[in-house]
Amino acid sequence: MAKRIGRFLQILFGCHARPDRSFFFRGRQFPICARCTGELVGMLIGIFVAVCFGCLDFWVTCLLMLPLIVDGFTQRLTAYESNNMRRLWTGILFGFALIFMFIYFHRTCVHIAGWILKLFNDPQEVDRVMERFI
Repeated sequence: MAKRIGRFLQILFGCHARPDRSFFFRGRQFPICARCTGELVGMLIGIFVAVCFGCLDFWVTCLLMLPLIVDGFTQRLTAYESNNMRRLWTGILFGFALIFMFIYFHRTCVHIAGWILKLFNDPQEVDRVMERFI
């Protein structure tokens, strides 16, 4: 069962699961690398925060994603080598922000669908229905 979950996580995150970029617990490698582990933890925290406290500002969400993007591209394009703790923390910030990006994406899709429906239906009725989805 654990191997199946590990394989599912690797596929879900598109993770390379390299041993040198992964954490180990009691001599066993985590199924996903440090950065993906951070993203998973961040997403779980983000879901909790979104449900309990609502959505972050869009620009704050974008800023929270920047550390992972900068760290990843710097490592990819230069001789710089990040460490697992930095990968974990940038992953947590990114995963946390990703939840709010999903919320923003959902809201945008609802608004676009509403605009389209208003072309063919009563705009006030469409607004009443849309309130349930936002």
